[in-house]
Formats: sequence, C-alpha cells, structure tokens
Amino acid sequence: MRAIILAAGRGVRLQLPEDSQLPKCLLRFDGMTLLERHLIMLKKAGVTEVVLALGFRHELVQAELDRLAWIPRPEIVLNTNFELGSVLTVHTIADALTRGGDVLLMDADVLYDERIMRALVAGSGPVNRLLIDRDFEPGDEPVKLCVQGGVPVELRKQLAADLKFDTIGESVGFFRFEHAGARRLAALVADYIDTGRAHMPHEEAVRDLLKERSQPLEVADVTGFPWIEIDFPIDVVRATQEVLPQLQPLSRGGQ
Repeated sequence: MRAIILAAGRGVRLQLPEDSQLPKCLLRFDGMTLLERHLIMLKKAGVTEVVLALGFRHELVQAELDRLAWIPRPEIVLNTNFELGSVLTVHTIADALTRGGDVLLMDADVLYDERIMRALVAGSGPVNRLLIDRDFEPGDEPVKLCVQGGVPVELRKQLAADLKFDTIGESVGFFRFEHAGARRLAALVADYIDTGRAHMPHEEAVRDLLKERSQPLEVADVTGFPWIEIDFPIDVVRATQEVLPQLQPLSRGGQ
C-alpha cells in the first residue's frame, strides 16, 4: 500500500504574515509537525511507501525530512504551479497514483486520531474507501459526504435541494483506492487538466468517480474519532485546545 500526501498549497486562509507562511504540514502540535504525525501513523499501519506532493516552499518540507532522518525517505513530486487547484497537484502524482496496489490519497493539513488511520487501511483486499464523520458542523465549508442505502451518492460542499440520502457527514479528506479505481481517478483528473479546469479542488474528480458508479465505493464511519482540518486561524486554536487532548498518545518510536 502506498500513501500520497497532498502538501503543495500555500495556506493563505491561515492569515499568517507573508514572511511567516509555511506549508501547513509543518504546523506543530505538541512539538510535532503534522508531517511527522502522518509518517509515524502510516508506518505503524504498515505503509512505508510515501509520496509527498509539494509546491509552496517545498525546501522547508525537505529540511524537515532531513531533520527527521526518516527511513525510507518519502518520494517527492513537485507541483510548480501550486497556486492553481489541488486537482493539478493530483495530476502531477499520476504515476504514483497508478503504479499498482492500493493507494491512500490524503490531505496534509489534518490533525487526527490514529483510529482514523486504522479505519482507512483496514482489510487486506483491494478496496475503494471514503471516510465519513456524521458529527459535523453544518455550513458551507465542510465537504459533505452523502450516503443512500450504504452507497455514497454525493461529495460536495453545496448540496442540491432534491438530493436523496439517508446519511450525511463530513468527508475526512482521506481516500483509499485500489488499482482500477486509482487509474480511473487519474483519467478523470487528466480530463480536468485537458479541459481547462486545473483550478478545481481534487474532490471534484473524486465526486465524478462516485457519480459515474464505474467503481465500487465503500464508506467507513469514523464518527467519534477526533480530527480537524486546519484551514483558518480558529482551526489552529481548536486543534490545540480541543482535538489534541483527545488524541491517543503518539510515540516517535514509529521509525
């Protein structure tokens, strides 16, 4: 199993001074960067092949890898046009996405409990999996995952008024794809680039995969497991004060 961590963006919504902006995967909580947390949990889950999709100030992330002396060192792929949407970043790692085996596609800016990782990687067979948290704050910001009869039917911030579903929650922003699903996602992403939609978020391509029903998709419920996506200054506060104290202890012994 391979993990691809999307860490190319600038994180302008954190409203940091320009000279203090850094990739969000380098935000520290309890003395540990989000990147280090990802790497520790992936290794504990048996995932040792890691690809980092970088862009903005990528040299800082490489310096953090030097500091960690992580073995095996993650592969780095650069998106030089990181100011565009994350669908372009996914396009830059198409080779890693399609080279075989199950692959995890993960946002870098998430502080999360180890139980979420376990839910993502559980099972030995090939699978396409999305994660849902039914305990979420309504609003325009969360990417909603809607399920009808056990089948995911929508993945978007804005929902159509006539959409039918029996379960709704927030997508954690972590996805798992088996080989055929990953290849189809890569093809959908390539079409976004070819048709001038490189500015779009990559979740739109995942939504297309969901809507076309060409691949079986399952949903794992992680309701009750603490996590937070860090986009705004208030998210940093909540991550520190509310989420971090709830996390299972994480030891640096993962190397």
